[in-house]
Amino acid sequence: MATNFVPKRHTILFLALVLATTTYLAKATDLKETQLSLYFQDISAFGNPNATVIPVAGIAGKAWTFTQFGTVYVTDDYITETSDPKSPEVGRAQGMYVTAGLDGLNSHVMISIVFTNKEKQFDSVREVAVVAGTGIFRFARGYATFETY
Repeated sequence: MATNFVPKRHTILFLALVLATTTYLAKATDLKETQLSLYFQDISAFGNPNATVIPVAGIAGKAWTFTQFGTVYVTDDYITETSDPKSPEVGRAQGMYVTAGLDGLNSHVMISIVFTNKEKQFDSVREVAVVAGTGIFRFARGYATFETY
């Protein structure tokens, strides 16, 4: 007669882990969809004191333009209620753009949307998005919070 190499408590622990994982995944599918229409007011005129996007790095000896590979921009654009630049501000788009295509046609964009309209603010604690990871955090998604003490 063959002996059972899997102790009973390990089997129960494994089944409990499977049940917990299944419950978590079932709740993760109950996501609420939110649709927003955002109007970014991008002011990129070189030398303009009101510019909201500026180049901060690029290839030495080459013009730092939106189509030049390797150019890095930092942005703090206004987000407004309508496409009219004079419409009420509801937030800011803060982050970076990098011209990532050798042909200058592709960009890598990393932006956080910060709501400034009191109706759209969620908490006084600062949040940042988590959209990826490596190792055991591969495919991570969610958010992290920061609070100054």
